[in-house]
Amino acid sequence: LKGQALTDFLLKKTGATWDRITEEKATLDDIDESTIEVFRRDAAKAGRLPDLSDLSTAEVLTKLRLKTRTGLTRAALILFGKDPGEFYPNLFVKIGRFGSTDIDLRFQEVCEGNLIQILQDAMEQLEKKFLTKPVRFEGIHRIEELEYPVAALREMLLNALVHRNYSGSMTQMKVYDSRLAIWNSGTLPEELTIEQLLQTHASIPRNPLIAEVCYKAGYIDSWGRGVEKITEACKNAGLPSPRFCELSGGILVELFRQSAERQKIVSKTPVKTPVKTPVKTPVKTPDAILALLSEQPTLTLAEIAALIGKSASAVERAAKKLGEQGRLKHVGPQKGGHWEVIE
Repeated sequence: LKGQALTDFLLKKTGATWDRITEEKATLDDIDESTIEVFRRDAAKAGRLPDLSDLSTAEVLTKLRLKTRTGLTRAALILFGKDPGEFYPNLFVKIGRFGSTDIDLRFQEVCEGNLIQILQDAMEQLEKKFLTKPVRFEGIHRIEELEYPVAALREMLLNALVHRNYSGSMTQMKVYDSRLAIWNSGTLPEELTIEQLLQTHASIPRNPLIAEVCYKAGYIDSWGRGVEKITEACKNAGLPSPRFCELSGGILVELFRQSAERQKIVSKTPVKTPVKTPVKTPVKTPDAILALLSEQPTLTLAEIAALIGKSASAVERAAKKLGEQGRLKHVGPQKGGHWEVIE
């Protein structure tokens, strides 16, 4: 064994993980208060922690096991640091827009900061700069959706940030004309193979402390369903199955755009569905929303509208009514949160 493999082996022998190690030079001055506030808000919405509003920053970090008797852990800086790049230079995410090959680089951006800041920044960069929004109409309503499902993109980024090897290279996202790829440093745990990853499997996080905090904030679940969520989101959006593989000491995930033939079929379907659905399903819209969100809680209202053939405004009204009835609630930030169906 040598390099990172040796480091991982020695940590495992001691029962420790990389994210639990104390960063001796770090102090509370290195923690970003605004990110702590974002976590307080998201954790309150997720309902997975007691009320944190009366706790100081130090007390919040201690409760999350991010601050120990010997100091701040690496996980504390990754999640809430003002400038974690000072400690871990390759923490950032690099996004590049390419043509059909890696030779044709058109422009790029770098997302820096702590994990929570990077997640928000990267999603905004993708939406505003790197991905197109095909336009379609349902009656008089103009519908704009990203060419890749937001639920899949967010899950890919979260998996890359939570489970990456922070001693390795930066996370890289490449947007091509026909596909989108994200690579993060760190191979699969020895208990998993790519084949097992694509099936039902247990959650075996590389950085369990980081994963636990993200779970308590409502960003992820703890059941090892990330790959399943990505695959289902692509299937529901009518996209080809994503590709997962180990490459250059890391994990590569690729999403593929619709083929030209598939796009032609999709462009024709809105003409057919309005004739059938208004007569049969207006009163069933709330049930359709609840059924979808029970299976895929990260869907956006726009994605639900597209799936059930209803206008975005109709779905928004139905979701609002369900919330007032106590049957549905949204957990986490407006961009990137998830829904909980209340039985």
